[in-house]
Amino acid sequence: MTVALEDIKKAHNTLKGSVKRTALADCPALSEITGNEVYLKLENLQKTGSFKIRGALNKISNLTEDEKSKGVIASSAGNHAQGVALGAKDMGIKATIVMPKNAPLAKVSATRSYGAEVILHGPVYDDAYAKACEIQKETGATFVHPFDDECVIAGQGTIGLEILEDLEDVDAIVVPVGGGGLLAGIAVAVKSINPDIKVIGVEASNAASMKSALQKGYVHEINTNSTIADGIAVRKAGEVTYGLIKKYVDEIITVTESEIAQAILFLIEKNRVVTEGAGAASLAAVISGKLKMTGKKIVSIISGGNIDVNFMERILNEALIKEGRRFRFRVDIPDRAGALQDLLEGITNQNANIIQIYQSMFRENLEIGKYEMDLVIECADMEHREIIKRELIDAGYDIY
Repeated sequence: MTVALEDIKKAHNTLKGSVKRTALADCPALSEITGNEVYLKLENLQKTGSFKIRGALNKISNLTEDEKSKGVIASSAGNHAQGVALGAKDMGIKATIVMPKNAPLAKVSATRSYGAEVILHGPVYDDAYAKACEIQKETGATFVHPFDDECVIAGQGTIGLEILEDLEDVDAIVVPVGGGGLLAGIAVAVKSINPDIKVIGVEASNAASMKSALQKGYVHEINTNSTIADGIAVRKAGEVTYGLIKKYVDEIITVTESEIAQAILFLIEKNRVVTEGAGAASLAAVISGKLKMTGKKIVSIISGGNIDVNFMERILNEALIKEGRRFRFRVDIPDRAGALQDLLEGITNQNANIIQIYQSMFRENLEIGKYEMDLVIECADMEHREIIKRELIDAGYDIY
């Protein structure tokens, strides 16, 4: 069994009135930077803050009455969990969700708020998936897979239909990839209508399971590293999604943690859009120039906005450092009256803001009669940072 355009059209009718038709917003700032006409498909504004509600609700809507009586179970890092929980609540059936222990607290709390029973198990999605399979065998509940299910894939594919209705002459659609349900669904929908449209997947380089599967020619488990794109951190791509992606998708690109962080910052500053790491992955590929396109109409799927606010500061800090807008450095100053004032004036005279300062004389090999100063400053950009460094060096300070 596979997924066809007719399945996606059927899902589109099923979901009408139950999910939002999210906006396709232009992005002038990014269009100017890239030389392309860039649009954002804002699935972060979807119910539950993610596209996942589409696939989950389509799956639950297709259950028999007997299946509904036994409830549903799912494993998820967070967004699929909320989609299943809300879909089950709307239909008055029991939902059990197994989530990784390190799933963002905001996603865990949101899932529980929809009335689902939440079980935390294992460090990554795959561990939660194994536990959910155990529980499914014990209870007989229907397993709602987050990506490797025909009904789920068809539900996600409805995004592709909406894009073509809103922007018929689109040249390329860029989609985040974890297990591959979103990419597979959109690719089937779009390529079945217009094969000339490029469909490009984007994975976090720390968890590129689909790219690895395509390179080796089969689905297999990979070793993943920690990523801020937790929603697409999957050790093993889906079997169904692999087949569809191999057939319909033009390319898979990987992006780094810094590139994802910069995309999150860009969306907040330029579009007033809040997204999570997975949701920003597609835009990271666009911003980084990895698409190798100019003069094209490009849609970037912003797949989710459920970022943990406790983690946001770390992500934004990473992006600001990468752009040269936060700069930490150390310098030794003499232990005399006015020495610190001279240093600080040298920085503030260059219109930099000092946000952290630490003074110590306890470093090994520090010259007697001197203090070590550890500072963090805010700059306008990388060029401004380098000007400040040159000014301090010219003033006789050793920056390290």
